[in-house]
Amino acid sequence: MTPSDSIPGPVIVCGDDALAVRLAGELHDIYRQPVTLLVPDADTIGPQPPATTRVVEADTADAAALREAGVAHAAAVALVYEDDEFNIRAALAARRINPRVRLVIRLYNRKLGRYLAELLDQAAVVAGGHAGESAITVLSDADTAAPALAATVVAGTSKVLQADGLLFRAIERTPLQRREATEPVLCTLALLSSTTEDPDGTEGTDASGPAGPRLLPAPMEIAQSAQRGAVVLEAVSHTAPSPAPGRLSTARLPVMELFSRRVRWSLAGFTAAVIAIAIISKITTGDPVAHSAYITLLDLFSINDPAVDDTIERQLLQLFTGLVGLLLLPVLVAAVLEASGSFRSASTLRRPPRGTADHIVLLGLGKIGTRVLARLRELDIPVVCVEEDPEARGIPLARSLRVPVILGDATQDGILEAARIHRAHALLALTSSDTTNLEAILCARTTNPDLRVALRLYDDEFATAVHRTLRAAHPQAVTRSRSVTSLAAPAFAAAMMGRQILGAIPVERRVLLFAAIDVAGLPQLEGRTIADTLNPGQWRILALDTTDPADRRPDLRATRLDGQSHVSGLLFDLHPGHLLGPDDRVVIAATRQGLAELLSHRPQATPAH
Repeated sequence: MTPSDSIPGPVIVCGDDALAVRLAGELHDIYRQPVTLLVPDADTIGPQPPATTRVVEADTADAAALREAGVAHAAAVALVYEDDEFNIRAALAARRINPRVRLVIRLYNRKLGRYLAELLDQAAVVAGGHAGESAITVLSDADTAAPALAATVVAGTSKVLQADGLLFRAIERTPLQRREATEPVLCTLALLSSTTEDPDGTEGTDASGPAGPRLLPAPMEIAQSAQRGAVVLEAVSHTAPSPAPGRLSTARLPVMELFSRRVRWSLAGFTAAVIAIAIISKITTGDPVAHSAYITLLDLFSINDPAVDDTIERQLLQLFTGLVGLLLLPVLVAAVLEASGSFRSASTLRRPPRGTADHIVLLGLGKIGTRVLARLRELDIPVVCVEEDPEARGIPLARSLRVPVILGDATQDGILEAARIHRAHALLALTSSDTTNLEAILCARTTNPDLRVALRLYDDEFATAVHRTLRAAHPQAVTRSRSVTSLAAPAFAAAMMGRQILGAIPVERRVLLFAAIDVAGLPQLEGRTIADTLNPGQWRILALDTTDPADRRPDLRATRLDGQSHVSGLLFDLHPGHLLGPDDRVVIAATRQGLAELLSHRPQATPAH
């Protein structure tokens, strides 16, 4: 992005932890924006900011500190303090000073965030500004990191995009992988440098020609580039395995969840014994089958008259039946206790059903774990949770979604085994303790060496060291270590550039932006067909939002907190002759220059006075 492509005015980042510094770096490195960083102490909150970043030190973002940082002429302000109250106060102060400034606020409470956005928009109108669709954006690091963490265990990567409840990943393919690929991709985003196969080239050069990466190539270029690697876009999905032939599903037989295997086998044995006794009684007495079965049951429960005057065979059979009845009593008591315990669990927390397999074990139901759980269930992925605190934030959500939860310390013996870790697809450790996450991962790997694991670690250097060590010890298994602040920073940066920005993906030394934009007012799109809108190297339409305009989400990055499935309105298989109208909204991939050129032709809204 050239200076002329930047948003007007500087951007300001206010915070007190590593997220603020990472956000400043993202705005500087990816979007090439002049950044002012307002922090209590730049030397103690994490990695050092970029050298060209202006740093203002102040304990709080009050009116005086914001004025010193230049909020009066700023285009966007990010308020990412860990304390929600600090962010709300700073947002109110910033809005009073500059009614037109774009605000990106870090809040965990979504409901409060919606109310705050409405309040600040109203304040902007009263103060003589205008309340645009992207004027206020409320995010949380938990919300923004959840899609990447979910994709880490599902697809093995965090280079993902989120749009309208769907996840997409951008992956690199070598020329051999491109030739051998059988599954279709949504699109080819870029052709990589020739140095992917040619060591004599210049890796990552920005120059044009065969040596440099080609962003958003034309179909003819893709067909003629068999010797170059490519970055392709794929949908992230998870398909649960179907039950093996002949194996009954526990979902179809809920009684299987009420009783343990031992109790079920004991009851089956007693049933077989009673049937055998009834048959023997019929043979020895000659009575009808129904009468023999009735007499056997009376003897079993010891409510029949003693067979004093009957034959010796009848007397021995009655004594044996009574003995079976005595043995049946403790089994019935055990069955009643197990059933009552299962019913209590159904009203509180579920246990993992017997036969659970190919699921994800999620450790920790705090802020991050709760959001990730909702995201995984939105993708219809089976999950088993492990949480030490019965009053954790995510317990009510797990109960409402009927997700199995194991209460206990994941590092203690038997806890991971109870979560069926030996049959799990992946383990995601998201507790607030780095040592707990690491210990749980190591314990799980002893049980399942090929288990895909991802753990949350606060310190980036420690996360890198852990990742390399685990990868060296288990080269065949997927291992990922993630810092929530590093995962959240790109989403906050995209929000500062405007709500229509869905995210950015680096391609060597260049960057592709993804945006959801309205067609109305854009002469390069409105009234043109999909084929006519293609501009190789600048932008490309990926999908059309078919949702009714009245029902559209204002922010396609938003997800459902309750974890319920959302039917996306995005249509990717577009006919080249489809004509775009003024009511359409499209998702595009574009370069910095391409997006700036595309949006520069839209008429600017006139501020309300």
